[in-house]
Amino acid sequence: MKRIIREAAVALGLCALALSADAAGPADRGRELFESTQLGTNGKSCSSCHPGGKKLEWAGSSYDDAKLAAIVNRCIEKALKGKPLDPGGEDMKALMQHIRSFGNPGG
Repeated sequence: MKRIIREAAVALGLCALALSADAAGPADRGRELFESTQLGTNGKSCSSCHPGGKKLEWAGSSYDDAKLAAIVNRCIEKALKGKPLDPGGEDMKALMQHIRSFGNPGG
């Protein structure tokens, strides 16, 4: 029962994030997802482990979209205890864009 409630809460949180994406551009959406605890179930966000993009400077140039999406989803599943994002979905694209911005101070 607790698992069902937790999964419903995560789903509701992700729905709220998706609705807010309509008002935000991809860069804003990526930043929002990076800082959100709604990607997982343990109260952590990407920024919990990578404040200010720490240790992600390599992401902009080291991997293609498919490999970076796989790495992001592995972090979501293992570190955040969440469900993976659609690798080709708009949320993943926005999140990867934000992650790549750490290696490109101007972008």
